[in-house]
Amino acid sequence: MALDVPYRSIPDMFLKRVAATPDRRAFAYPSPDDSGPVWLTWEQVAHRAKAIAAGLHGLGIRQENPVAILASTRLEWVLADFGIMCAGGATTTVYPTTEPEDATYIVADSGSRVLFAENPAQAAKLSGADLPALTHVVLFDGEADPTAAIPQLTLPELEERGHAALAAEPDLIDMLVAGIGPEQLATLIYTSGTTGQPKGVELLHGGWCWEGVAQAEVGLLRDDDMQYLWLPLSHSFGKTLLCGTTHVALPTYVDGRADKLVDLLGVVRPTVMCAAPRVFEKVYNRAVTTAQDAGGAKAKIFAWGVGVGKEKVTLEQAGKPVPLGLRLKYAIAEKLVFSKLQARLGGRIRVLVSGAAPLSPEIATFFAAANLPISEGYGLTETSAGNFVNPPDGQLRIGTVGRALGDLECRIDTDGEILVKGRPVMRGYHNLPEETAAAFTEDGFFRTGDIGTLEDGYLRITDRKKDLVKTSGGKYVAPSHIEGMFKATCPYTSQAVVIGQARNYCTMVVTLDPEAISGWAAGTPLEGRSYAEIVASPQAQAMVEEYVAQLNTKLNRWETVKKVTILPRDLTIEDGEITPSLKIKRRGVEKNFATEIDKMYEGTLAEL
Repeated sequence: MALDVPYRSIPDMFLKRVAATPDRRAFAYPSPDDSGPVWLTWEQVAHRAKAIAAGLHGLGIRQENPVAILASTRLEWVLADFGIMCAGGATTTVYPTTEPEDATYIVADSGSRVLFAENPAQAAKLSGADLPALTHVVLFDGEADPTAAIPQLTLPELEERGHAALAAEPDLIDMLVAGIGPEQLATLIYTSGTTGQPKGVELLHGGWCWEGVAQAEVGLLRDDDMQYLWLPLSHSFGKTLLCGTTHVALPTYVDGRADKLVDLLGVVRPTVMCAAPRVFEKVYNRAVTTAQDAGGAKAKIFAWGVGVGKEKVTLEQAGKPVPLGLRLKYAIAEKLVFSKLQARLGGRIRVLVSGAAPLSPEIATFFAAANLPISEGYGLTETSAGNFVNPPDGQLRIGTVGRALGDLECRIDTDGEILVKGRPVMRGYHNLPEETAAAFTEDGFFRTGDIGTLEDGYLRITDRKKDLVKTSGGKYVAPSHIEGMFKATCPYTSQAVVIGQARNYCTMVVTLDPEAISGWAAGTPLEGRSYAEIVASPQAQAMVEEYVAQLNTKLNRWETVKKVTILPRDLTIEDGEITPSLKIKRRGVEKNFATEIDKMYEGTLAEL
């Protein structure tokens, strides 16, 4: 049955939301002293967004004209995006961590006419570049440079121009929005890509509106919730949440400072939070290592509580009743163990959502045991991010990414590849007709590049089609599966990368969490040493090898990890080893750490 989407476009959805609930809390930003959120109503958001839209119209922005945003997640990002939408433009996203060369490429390839930059330092990434389409730069912070080659103005100045235009022509925004339809370009989001040059993904208004309605239909977002939105808005996951937020009128605190996340959860106290698996891994690591470091009775109580919780989850996952005795034991475990973890996340969580990369089933089980179930979801930039999700109503199936949203069609190809079709799927890759054609089947299904199975409507991802490793012995290995298992086995892990393509056995390089490993070193001769010194020690190597031995007991013989190397630093976006959405860029890792990897294969023959 077709999903009923009562909107023509994102700005149509936005203006209808404002008209319906003008005085309701909409978006908040952090107070200067981080004492709590500062809220704007929907009417206040619309007042500023309309001014930005009118200001952009005055700068020459017309239907489908790309407008880039190069900034971190913050309230001004949201306001600028709504402004671009209301002006009829197409938001082009650029991560604030993007290097100047790639930022210039995205702005040039998209043909962006205006750039919103977080500050002069971000704007400077484009200085000296040949960008004939770019006419203006608008700064969120800092002063405009009157000598800049591309004219600059501040966001308040743009809004001032917009207010003046609206005073002269009050119906301007309504007139512009009336001309925007579901087939019009809304966003150009460039895939950060685990390999190769980023590609601009053309996503339409109709698909984003579908996303907003579909998220509400499954119960993922509700109007009585409160969301902590810290995800990169440059990523499709963030954009799809903005659409759901607008459709259901979900009060949302916007703050992209990832380093403040754990501390501010207790202040903001959200009921909904979406994140990449790395955030949940860090929470898990901290909980486990804190208990282990405490030792004695505390460690025993923690282990007992987790065991009770997992026993309860196992029965629930099998569809079996939980006996009274186990329910009583769980009530004690929740009070003694899990209540502390719940409080750390603010004490009011209704639903956690994980996306952008695979979540380890072991870590998902731990959170479910703590009565903090994670609804893992799945989607791609090319499909507007939200395609599948585990329903947050007790129908969670750990190890799957849930059921298809709305009326999305899905089938599994003969080689196991997941194929999807529906309104949230992209129009195509910008200026790449051949790559666009190759991305679709003859009957219009999008090729996701992921391998999976459907079980009673629930989708299970087994690996990336292009990430499957084939050893020189001809055996296929799914590295992300092994990496997730290791992260759940070793609570000190930050990143893990399995190596084995055309090699005669699998190895692994790992990085350790600096905070967790410092705690591990406390009270030993390694206490106070630098990260590099700790991880280079024989003690750290022995500890990691012990966890690898535990991992290997759960793997097939050809999957086992024969050797492991701890890297001297964590993987970074800047060095091309992970994407901004925290996916591993395997080629980057293998290139940057070729020496360390080759040492693990010395004396063996590796087929090229």
